[in-house]
Amino acid sequence: MFWRTSSLILPVLALLNIAVAADEPQAPKPDTIAIIRLDRPITDKPMSDDPLFGTAAPEALRDLVQRFEKAAKDPKVAAVVVLWGENGLGRGLAEELLQAFEKVKANKPIYAHADSLTTGGYTVLSNASRLSVSPTGDVWVTGIYGEQLYLRGLLDLLKVQPDFLTCGEYKSAAETFMRTGPSEAASEMYGWLYDGIFDAMIAHMAHGRSVEPVKVREWIKQGLFSSEAAQQKGLIDAVETREDLTATLKKEFGAAVKFDHKYGKKSGPEIDLNNPFAALQLWAQILGAGEPRKSTKDAIAVVHIDGSINLGNEKVSLMGGSEGAYSEPIRKALDKVADDPRVRAVVLRVNSPGGSATASEIMAQAALRVKSKKPLVVSMGDVAASGGYYVSCEADRIFANESTITGSIGVVGGKLATGAMWKRVGINFHPIQRGEKSGVFGMSEPFTKDEREELQAWMDDVYKVFKQHVQTGRGEHLTKPLDEMTGGRVFTGKQALELGLVDELGSLEDAITYAAQQAKVEDYEIRTVPRAKNMFEQLFEDLGQQKSND
Repeated sequence: MFWRTSSLILPVLALLNIAVAADEPQAPKPDTIAIIRLDRPITDKPMSDDPLFGTAAPEALRDLVQRFEKAAKDPKVAAVVVLWGENGLGRGLAEELLQAFEKVKANKPIYAHADSLTTGGYTVLSNASRLSVSPTGDVWVTGIYGEQLYLRGLLDLLKVQPDFLTCGEYKSAAETFMRTGPSEAASEMYGWLYDGIFDAMIAHMAHGRSVEPVKVREWIKQGLFSSEAAQQKGLIDAVETREDLTATLKKEFGAAVKFDHKYGKKSGPEIDLNNPFAALQLWAQILGAGEPRKSTKDAIAVVHIDGSINLGNEKVSLMGGSEGAYSEPIRKALDKVADDPRVRAVVLRVNSPGGSATASEIMAQAALRVKSKKPLVVSMGDVAASGGYYVSCEADRIFANESTITGSIGVVGGKLATGAMWKRVGINFHPIQRGEKSGVFGMSEPFTKDEREELQAWMDDVYKVFKQHVQTGRGEHLTKPLDEMTGGRVFTGKQALELGLVDELGSLEDAITYAAQQAKVEDYEIRTVPRAKNMFEQLFEDLGQQKSND
């Protein structure tokens, strides 16, 4: 009886399963090739378009990373194609792009193509699933090379007297003017720095091509390859034109496959030039861009410190704005996100070689005000050295890329005295001053003994404060006495991790994820602060400030 009942029930269940399966939505079939071009300038900090000349802003690295991550998860995307060219991508930022590559490759292949490749580009593209180079193209994998300029011989010929003071024997910036070659300390530092970068580069290439590091070193020893020779040696997979690549993809994924040349790219508003009111449309966009509408959603704020650190406000003209990070807008941005209850955590993205000590202190104090209210995480880009490390060192957690350049805990200052040079060509400067030290930075004469002593004392005070910030922020993490890491010593991100100057190797995305975890939020938006403003917005803002000051 039981058997008979079961025989009746099982067919019914089978029918029910068929019905349920028929109602379930079918997953979309992958039918799209996402094309991502890396042949234009790439910046770390988001920039605005130029509304006057119609120039599109360079694509920000984070926007590119998001496009790769979208493609990795998109069931419609069968593969990603990367087209490489000159883009100015630094080694630290390139490592963040490599992380994005890995996320795609976990689910689908990346086809990379370039007309020619040098070491930096090959470091990235060697990690694609398939790499091709155009016929007659070159693959030059020569290693890393740099030249440090020394001007002392020329300055002596010109009768220009360089007069610089430093805090730390490894603080080598002034050696360009003071010496004809590197000091022993600088040579030692360049050695460990280049070793770290070189080892990281070899590891990335070996991982990407699934070979041993010794094989990569053999490639680098030869250095110069034609595309055909590179294929024979295993550096690349194919020699082909872009048209050949298209044919390969159609053969692999079907002739009906679609090629999306703008996959995941943010599209700005368009102007119809055939419209007689196009000019009004343009001005409406320029004047109405303003701040984005306020959101009630929880947010992680990303505050960029990009470029040399300067005091005050950025100067903007019709020819464009000044480059660098300025203390006043950064201070305002940090105070704003500190007081915003919707901003649950802040990521300070630092890509700076340093600059003004005063501006660095202003930014550091603003960062501490954020830290007193919510999690503060630092993400380092290509470089976060000197003032860049100054503003970073007291964060709750510091992320760096393996090849980030950081440290340089020290101070340098001085001037070039050009009076003797001008006298040689019949030009004389007659100083007029009130106040014994008013001409301390006059360009005619070097510092007097008293001026040098007082300037050195001031720099020593700055250096002391700098080290206090580092000791407060990193003291319990340091693996060596602080004095063995200061003095202007510069390190890679990996070396800094070993020394305890940073906490973790990771990208901006990793830092954002960590900040959200610390803030205990899962559903959040990313706010870039301060928002990139176009030329007209900045000019109108400056005019408004001037009017209020008047």
